[in-house]
Amino acid sequence: MYIAIEGVIGVGKTTLARLLQPVFDAELLLEIFEENPFLSDFYADRSRYAFQTQIFFLLSRYQQQYRVVPQALSKGNLIADYTFDKDALFARLNLEGDELSTYTLVHEALAERIPIPDLVVYLKVDTDNALQRIAMRDRSYERLIERSYIEDLNQAYEAYFSDQKVYRVLKIDTNSLNYVTQQKHLDHVTKRIRAALGIPPFQPELPLSGGPSL
Repeated sequence: MYIAIEGVIGVGKTTLARLLQPVFDAELLLEIFEENPFLSDFYADRSRYAFQTQIFFLLSRYQQQYRVVPQALSKGNLIADYTFDKDALFARLNLEGDELSTYTLVHEALAERIPIPDLVVYLKVDTDNALQRIAMRDRSYERLIERSYIEDLNQAYEAYFSDQKVYRVLKIDTNSLNYVTQQKHLDHVTKRIRAALGIPPFQPELPLSGGPSL
């Protein structure tokens, strides 16, 4: 079983992946982003450093997924905090013209060799809440992120998963969820994943008290 978690920057993908790992007795695949030497420059000047940033991410993510995913699935379950297609979503937002065309050719060639998840859990969050979560984790290279960029990214994610035909997608509104401190919130997410994949035990449940309608 291969589950991938997606959503805008700051939504809590890695946190949820770590919490779900013992629940599903799974291997964990976490995105490597700190090694990108262009990332801090990109947030300071997106138009100048977008192509370098995207190509580095594309090749890094390809190498990681091509190597790790089949190996992990040969042992059992796998939970990842990103999908390979995430890279193309960011590229369409940050690149244009010849740079986008060149990137797309490379991405399409590499994507053919990457296994597809059994389920993508798309975590939704409002832009303001995403910015609060980004500020709380206080990564130095994220301090220059503009609200407009997160808003554009949020819209891009919503459009992508509203018209998704490749993956089985489970959408979860996280605005009122805190699965770090609230076990019932984590249990709620876990039950929804089990139900989406048809994995027992799961059963219909009432909406969380005071929480979102998911």
